Amino acid sequence: MQSPPSPRRAVPSSKRSSIRQKGPGRPEGPSGVRAEILDAAEILFANLGYAGTTLREVADAAHVTQALISYYFGSKYGLFEEVFLRRGQVISQQRIDNLQSLMTATAPPPVRGIVQAFLLPTLTLRATPQGRAFLRLQARLHTEPPEISYQLRTDAYGASTRMYVDALRRAMPQLGELDAYWRVTLMIGTYLYAFSDTHRMEEMTPKGLYDPENTQALIDQVTRFVVGGFEAP
Repeated sequence: MQSPPSPRRAVPSSKRSSIRQKGPGRPEGPSGVRAEILDAAEILFANLGYAGTTLREVADAAHVTQALISYYFGSKYGLFEEVFLRRGQVISQQRIDNLQSLMTATAPPPVRGIVQAFLLPTLTLRATPQGRAFLRLQARLHTEPPEISYQLRTDAYGASTRMYVDALRRAMPQLGELDAYWRVTLMIGTYLYAFSDTHRMEEMTPKGLYDPENTQALIDQVTRFVVGGFEAP
């Protein structure tokens, strides 16, 4: 099965960043409309998945026409790709910046520091409803078909994830390459579940014991769990 077309082929980025009036419904110059479409689509894709979301629903939520969505993004996959990459690439760069700062301060950096440098950019997204929608979307991406998900994950996170594998192996020379990739993969699965508002803790714990808004407790618990896994024999 062929991969869906990329919006970068359908609508060149130079046109998307500086659109001039050419007919009804096409805005002149930069505006907030494009961001509003992305925000509306982010929530719908997070809640309904790629297949379950229609461009009509996105258009209704963003109060625009389907034609305008097609003009900006080219196709539904083009819209989905932009929704994911606009935050995913930022997270990846923040992870790289965090790791570089950590390695400048301490060589080799401690495992706990590496883990938190990786986790913190996504944890901060829990501060806003839109950020939480992206966390749900990111977790849901792992259940989307390969032609939807594989290349997006690679484009967003491939380079930064390999840097973390290398950093962890330097911090733990006894850790083999395959074990390092396994444990980074399991770290990703852990934070995706923990950060994505599954509400499982509210269901399991006695009332009042768990505070879903306590992000410091969340990062502490996830960090301890992940570091324990990395340092296991």
